[in-house]
Amino acid sequence: MLQKVLALTQKYERHFSALAMVLGFISDTIFFGRVDLWETQLVFALYTAVCFITIPLLHWLEARGKSSAFWSVVLSVVTQFALGGFWSGFVIFYGRSANFGASWPFLLFLALVLLGTEYFRHYHSRLVFTSVLFFFALYSYAIFAVPVYTGSIGVMTFLLSGVLAVAVFAGFVMLLRTVARERFLDDVWRIRAGALLVLVLMNVFYFTNILPPLPLSAEVSGVYHSVTRTPGAYVAQSETGQSWKVRYLGFPPTLHITSGEILSAYSSVFAPTTLATSIVHRWQWHDPVRDAWVTKAIITYSIVGGRDGGYRGYSNALIDKDGEWRVNIETIDGRLLTRLPFTVEIGTTTPEVKTFILE
Repeated sequence: MLQKVLALTQKYERHFSALAMVLGFISDTIFFGRVDLWETQLVFALYTAVCFITIPLLHWLEARGKSSAFWSVVLSVVTQFALGGFWSGFVIFYGRSANFGASWPFLLFLALVLLGTEYFRHYHSRLVFTSVLFFFALYSYAIFAVPVYTGSIGVMTFLLSGVLAVAVFAGFVMLLRTVARERFLDDVWRIRAGALLVLVLMNVFYFTNILPPLPLSAEVSGVYHSVTRTPGAYVAQSETGQSWKVRYLGFPPTLHITSGEILSAYSSVFAPTTLATSIVHRWQWHDPVRDAWVTKAIITYSIVGGRDGGYRGYSNALIDKDGEWRVNIETIDGRLLTRLPFTVEIGTTTPEVKTFILE
């Protein structure tokens, strides 16, 4: 019976690893809530501890010829489960932040991870590949975990995240070197080169505004004919008669106004409990002659973290031209949270509107 189990583990090792990653996705999707909850931080800490232990342990067993097929598969599956949990957590939290397109590097990397699970089968390649994946996971986690503890976001916080990720990974590399020095030296430069590539790419993504400004996320946003604050609520007036594409598919709405009318942009931005920062509403009109976006108004207001639905706020702007408009909702250092495109048609009659309470 045991021999049959061992034969199955050897035959379907790659499938077991892929299944472990899928299970990691499913478990995180079910159990992950807010990024600043201690339960969430504990789960990520456990994933880190698992990878920190299982990768060197498998390396040690195989270097000494003590690794059975069974334990080789078990340790590989456990590692892949932890890495799968990391990736699913990143998809969840990065997907909530900014616009969806800003998270494409993580989705692309996830696809490469799945391909790597299938094709990187030899031991040395697997050690290098898994170690570099672990560093990527450490760095990606630190980017949104450090602001939770420091209560700040910005360049210095991002750089601190990189320093901490490198420090933890350096300890991991020292452990690999200690448990199996000779075999580790065969791969050390490839591990370092892979980690350096991840470090460079993450910095490029950050300073070119490809990475969203985690741990902030835009929960609710929209452009309305008016927004007013009442005790305990925000009340908006929205134009009726929008097409089904606007209502159900999220296409940019068309707002009909009279000359010189004021429109309102509303946003609800989630931030961790300890974080206090500022949010910017940048109103822009597209100049068809110059084919360029022209900033018409910049409104800044402060937010504090802790509210499940996000810190609510709005801005007003005078609309003096028809055509394409947008409101960029940004952090104070210009990192995009979300974008609200809309079209303006200026006429002589006031459209019918409905009044409702915003979330």
